[in-house]
Amino acid sequence: MDLSNLSFFYGESFDVDALGTIIYRQEAHKFDGSLLHDFDFIVLIVHEEQGSELVVEHTLTRDLPCQVLHVTIESLQRWLIAGEKGDLIRCFIEGELVHDHGGRLSSLRQEYIEFEQPLRDRKMLYEFSRFLCIYVEAKRYMQAGFVIDAYQCVLDSLKHWARIELIERGVLPDKAVWEQVKELNTAIHKLYEELTQSTETIRQRVELVLLACEFSVMSKMAECTGLLLQILKSRSEPWSIEELIHHPELSLLRNELPLVIRKLVNRSLVKESVIWLEFSGYGNQGIRYYAE
Repeated sequence: MDLSNLSFFYGESFDVDALGTIIYRQEAHKFDGSLLHDFDFIVLIVHEEQGSELVVEHTLTRDLPCQVLHVTIESLQRWLIAGEKGDLIRCFIEGELVHDHGGRLSSLRQEYIEFEQPLRDRKMLYEFSRFLCIYVEAKRYMQAGFVIDAYQCVLDSLKHWARIELIERGVLPDKAVWEQVKELNTAIHKLYEELTQSTETIRQRVELVLLACEFSVMSKMAECTGLLLQILKSRSEPWSIEELIHHPELSLLRNELPLVIRKLVNRSLVKESVIWLEFSGYGNQGIRYYAE
């Protein structure tokens, strides 16, 4: 059975609860042992909700071996922003859309391909948040004398910095981010070469990159956290950290958000407001956050 027949089958028999179905044909002789394994066809079915974010089925559809992936729309959006699960995302972007309730998948795919707002703002905030947390971890390793661990953290943080530079230029980062950056001949690629190829000691290389991170990326903090600052300004009442963590636009950053907020406070980009907590003990005050 060819792709057209498979598309007809799934187009006619899609799950009633599914938002849409996409079919992707894996090129022959290019199996890489990844999530796609050795199936000729991958069927991606997107749901509003389901028990887990990813459910995998191996089926015979009219005698054709297929791998069927059930995902939630929330998980799919998260993976698009975080750059995770590249094989699955390739199915979503390059596959044939055979069912699309309300056009949501088509709109999401177009937004990703064109890399326009608000996706760009969400991805910028995500990459900066990851960069900041890994950068802080590298500094802690250096203070503790764990130079090799600090080196690995710095290398990881540079990758997020490289993605920030690409996003600033309107380029969608992919897995081969260093090849993308190399073509642009940016300062971050020179730092990458300094870290990985310099004849200086590992400690000296790590200290150099940490210094560059402090003075270069931190100066872009307001630009990189624009979405978060916009949310903080969206109402007159200050926000608790719990409210921010559960905000739908910020849920992807729930682990990094407390550190990002405190860094923004230290840089005077975010203000604090102290309130008395109801039903709390004497002297127990809550901190709220806002931006002007």
